[in-house]
Amino acid sequence: LQLLPGVRNAGEGNTGLYVRGGGPDQNLIMLDDAIVYNTGHLFGFFSIFNSDAIKNVSLIKGSIPAQYGGRLSSVLDIAMKEGNMKKMEGEGGIGLISSRISLQGPIIKDKSSFIVSARRTYVDVITKPLISKSSNFYGSGYYFYDLNTKVNYKFSDKDRLYLSGYFGRDVFAVKNTERSFKADIPWGNSTATLRWNHVFNQKLFANTTLVYNDYKFSFGAAQNDFQLKLSAGIRDWNAKLDFDYFASPKHKLKFGGLYTYHTFVPNILTGSQGETDFDPNNDNKKYAGEAALYIQDDWVISDKFNINAGMRYSRFAQLGPYTIYEKDADGNPTDSTTYGRGKVIKTYGGLEPRLTLRYSINDETSVKAGVARNLQYIHLVSNAGSTLPTDLWVPSTYRVKPQISWQYAAGLFRNFSNNDYETSVEVYYKDMRNQIEYGEGYTPSLNDPESEFVFGKGWSYGSEFFINKLKGKLTGWIGYTLSWTWRKFDDLNDGQKYFAKYDRRHDISVVAMYELNKRWKFSGVFVYGSGNATTLPERFYFTEGVLTQEYSKINQYRLPAYHRMDLSATLTPNQKPGKKLQQSWVFSLYNAYSHLNPYFIYFDQTGNPYDGSLKIEARKVSLFPVIPAVTWNFKF
Repeated sequence: LQLLPGVRNAGEGNTGLYVRGGGPDQNLIMLDDAIVYNTGHLFGFFSIFNSDAIKNVSLIKGSIPAQYGGRLSSVLDIAMKEGNMKKMEGEGGIGLISSRISLQGPIIKDKSSFIVSARRTYVDVITKPLISKSSNFYGSGYYFYDLNTKVNYKFSDKDRLYLSGYFGRDVFAVKNTERSFKADIPWGNSTATLRWNHVFNQKLFANTTLVYNDYKFSFGAAQNDFQLKLSAGIRDWNAKLDFDYFASPKHKLKFGGLYTYHTFVPNILTGSQGETDFDPNNDNKKYAGEAALYIQDDWVISDKFNINAGMRYSRFAQLGPYTIYEKDADGNPTDSTTYGRGKVIKTYGGLEPRLTLRYSINDETSVKAGVARNLQYIHLVSNAGSTLPTDLWVPSTYRVKPQISWQYAAGLFRNFSNNDYETSVEVYYKDMRNQIEYGEGYTPSLNDPESEFVFGKGWSYGSEFFINKLKGKLTGWIGYTLSWTWRKFDDLNDGQKYFAKYDRRHDISVVAMYELNKRWKFSGVFVYGSGNATTLPERFYFTEGVLTQEYSKINQYRLPAYHRMDLSATLTPNQKPGKKLQQSWVFSLYNAYSHLNPYFIYFDQTGNPYDGSLKIEARKVSLFPVIPAVTWNFKF
């Protein structure tokens, strides 16, 4: 996905995708209809999606169909495998960094099946013997694990039930015995989906779905007899009903509705010292209900002309229990209004029209165009240039308005050489309102962060070029994106527009796969991207003996360009006829020429300011050098 035009990764050390100038929270990412709020393991080095458990993936970055909503930029719809109803199967891999195993098969042959897929890193297990027990840092480590499960039962030709789930965690532990300090930082997602598929007749069928999803982040620290724990997250309960109706060979209708109950947990702090418990009144939980109705028609007007038109109506309400405080100029509460459980505090809503047109000039060439209005009621607010697990998910409230966007896109698509090559050129423009950032000078605290938000607008535009070779021993693609992404806030940067942190002028991906013979396959990836926009100090001066920094305007500078090459070779040994075990070896190099891409820049001080020897130098911090890996894959 990150190698496609219009899609860029958040950079090493970060999770999420940036699609056409949107932030990572502006992508609707679903695993079996359950929304996933954090998509990366190992700070973005691994995806949480285990490919062994995945059936198919759909990415929509243009005009989002009416059945989807709640995000401005894109939809990533991922479906898990359903399990083999005929026979038992297994596959997996054992590697230097992580290992995985998947099993699937029938529960009742031709009637019910299951799949279970698990994965874990063991960096902690490998490094533990290398750290001396006498070391101050003995007991520190990191690992992640995840589990995908799914069962389905076929009651009849008209009724089928699916139950699927995902559970994953990253666990990061830091210990320093010299200072009697330890910290545990776990975070991750849990999802569960129950879906009933019912066929009424040859023209009409329905899916009734119940979904639970939960994202949690916590930070626990202890030193001597002092302990504290910081928790944050978001939990959803969702019910939806979707109908597909084939009115005629030229009209495919889809319509339905949904309701989601959200619980937001921003920064809940508890602690203790000795026998004294520290439990401040900082329960800033927020509750909300989100509902939507939609209808769309995929209309084949002629052999050459197709229209997909849809309308979505969404409504969002902040719900009690909650207390709104009125404060004086110094921030001291002067009055309050309390809302009971389920009471409506503030509502938002609106229509979201969607339209996509496709015209086939001939069998090899087509033109597509689309327009869509999207409303987004929940937001990820970050206090840094990176996407960290500590970033907060917050709802629209009496003070925070929903994000709104209009996106326009058009493209020319053409195949060549008997469909051996597919090419495309697309252009887009996206206008975004009610964007959210922290105000200047914000420092994290236990207060409701809403009082620190500022609001503005954004816009993004660009062009995308794609050439894909589909057939032959050598396959692969080249993708190039030229784009601009802006933000403008009255309360930031003196009200002047500035480049968003998602802005990347040039983004290039080159992917090549070569099948030498039945035993050896080779592949390579090269990526290049303009450096991220960043804010840096421009001047240093002393105030009463303290070194002070004066920063540039927002995102006035650029980090060095990002580029990397990955290489791999796959060896498939000759298989004896009739042998049930299939195996292969994968030898890979991540960042093959070990280019140290920038994660962030800090300023190092050496010397003495009082004798004129003080020097301040910018230092670049990088995360991943060349990383070799070997994996043994098997299937039976």
